[in-house]
Amino acid sequence: MTFRARLRLFFVLIVIVPMLSVAIVLFRLIDDSETGKANASIAARQTAAISLYQEAVERADGAVEGVGNDRVLAQALRAEDYAAAKQRAAQLLQSRGIERIALRRGPRTAFDAGRRDAVAPARRNLAGSEGQHFGMLEASTARAGEYAQLTKRVTDADVVVESNGRVLASTVHGDAPALPPPGEAQHVGTGDKSYRGVTFSAAGFLGRPVDVGLFIADSGRTSSIVKSRVVAGITLLGFLLLALTFALAVSRSLQAQIDAFLQAARRLGSGDFSTDVPTHGRDEFSELGEEFNNMAHRLAAQMEEQRLQRVRLESSMRRIGESFASNLDRDALLEIVVGAAMDAVEAQGGRVCVRPGEHEDLEEHARVGELDGLHDVLLDAERDVLATSVGGERDADGVHALAHPLHGADGTGTVLGLVSVARRGDAFSESERELFGYLAAQAAVSIENVGLHETVQRQAVTDELTGLYNHRRFQEAMEDESERARRFGQDMGLVMLDIDDFKRVNDNYGHQQGDLVLREVARILRESSREIDAPARYGGEELAVVLPGTDLQGAYNLAERVRAGIEALELPVPNGRGMLRVTASLGVASMVRGQGTPRDLLARADAALYEAKRSGKNKVMRAG
Repeated sequence: MTFRARLRLFFVLIVIVPMLSVAIVLFRLIDDSETGKANASIAARQTAAISLYQEAVERADGAVEGVGNDRVLAQALRAEDYAAAKQRAAQLLQSRGIERIALRRGPRTAFDAGRRDAVAPARRNLAGSEGQHFGMLEASTARAGEYAQLTKRVTDADVVVESNGRVLASTVHGDAPALPPPGEAQHVGTGDKSYRGVTFSAAGFLGRPVDVGLFIADSGRTSSIVKSRVVAGITLLGFLLLALTFALAVSRSLQAQIDAFLQAARRLGSGDFSTDVPTHGRDEFSELGEEFNNMAHRLAAQMEEQRLQRVRLESSMRRIGESFASNLDRDALLEIVVGAAMDAVEAQGGRVCVRPGEHEDLEEHARVGELDGLHDVLLDAERDVLATSVGGERDADGVHALAHPLHGADGTGTVLGLVSVARRGDAFSESERELFGYLAAQAAVSIENVGLHETVQRQAVTDELTGLYNHRRFQEAMEDESERARRFGQDMGLVMLDIDDFKRVNDNYGHQQGDLVLREVARILRESSREIDAPARYGGEELAVVLPGTDLQGAYNLAERVRAGIEALELPVPNGRGMLRVTASLGVASMVRGQGTPRDLLARADAALYEAKRSGKNKVMRAG
């Protein structure tokens, strides 16, 4: 094989093959990135849609409360005259702005009145004063079409609402796409349209779930992928042309430098690889010159390849740094921060320290590599950062350390933490310091994003007014703790609390005063509960607390402490009109050694609560 043929093969192996590999990987990353963005976008819309559905359920709580307290309906149910009950329900639909009312007794439907496209029902177990169980009353104030339109306005996504295989409402023009199975977002197509769709299930009437699908056009993602691939392809093609031009120039230079063989050979021996050894003919001397030339070119190419690898490494580190801002796994994120920083500057060890709270001391959260013999210099660099709030460097006894603060994005200069690395040998270069600072800045954004994500998760299960768990989290706690009680044969208690004459507080003093009463009662309930308990706002002025590992007497004792604490409250009335005092009625029940169901436990505690109301209020009643 001639020298020119070997040079061409060398160019193919060193330039073309790696660039093709990079192109394949880059196109795959572009596709994954755009798909991830689309999935994150529709997941956020799904969260908003679920919240809107839950709000509709909460709005229906008042409706089901009013229907359940209707005397005419109660009389019909006591007489088991369901025709009269349905007739009364129809009258309540017109007079109270309710869309649908239904009553279930076990697997049987006692009556069902109203629109069949009503969704987001609230539920209430109906029980008589003598312990009769009339069934589960369900009522809704929202239609599927209204919910779909509201969800579309809020999320900017098309909505399809189905129940039992029947489409209740759709904002999609034309044929509605089929709902994907609940879970992660999927590609959905209908006709000539392409969507990214996601589905979640919610409670509907008579035990039939309501499936809600959200759809966004998938054409934007495809367009972004195509544009990104075109840009990447043009960039790679430019690099390929540049490499080809360089290779051609080197080849011509090799053929032109054949005049001064001896001088070039001496330069080659001194380490100058820029001059070729001249070769004439095909004799042994020419072959020796060719071997020298091959050796020189290979050494030069390896040095160039190392430089290009360094450039690619810096580019990769920057891409990793940009990905920090979307990572929501705190422990994995901090390990990536240290590992990426060490790789970027070729350090031997490093760590990340973060403040648990705004004014708390730094704590080490992640460490990578070995810090033996490096710790003292590393600590000095960290102290400099804490003193100045800017990046710092320390050197001592051949050890070099870099540290950089992790600032918050609020512009106050608050130091959330710091990242530091150290190594023995050469000092850090300016480019290494710049890259290290860039990674630290991206890491700070990521840590704030993690905190924001945790805040959103906490808000999803917390009632905004009282700071207690919301109704959904209360139901989850009931299910989880009852299952744990059943598995281990333990008791579980439940306390239901209702503020006496709360409507009178709102009517006489205004809703702001009512909110103050709710917050103070919630504070007493929270302070009286243990860390393992689950105090929650059940609905309106009704609160509850799940008590793991607590028998009936223990639940009664806690309820009595709460009742006494509420009775002792003195709240100032607006405009200095004196002090307001309130009381509460409480019902307690327990699940003995895990026997029974959460629904039965809730019904017994609720019945005890209403018995306390009927027997004079401001007292605690045990369930029978």
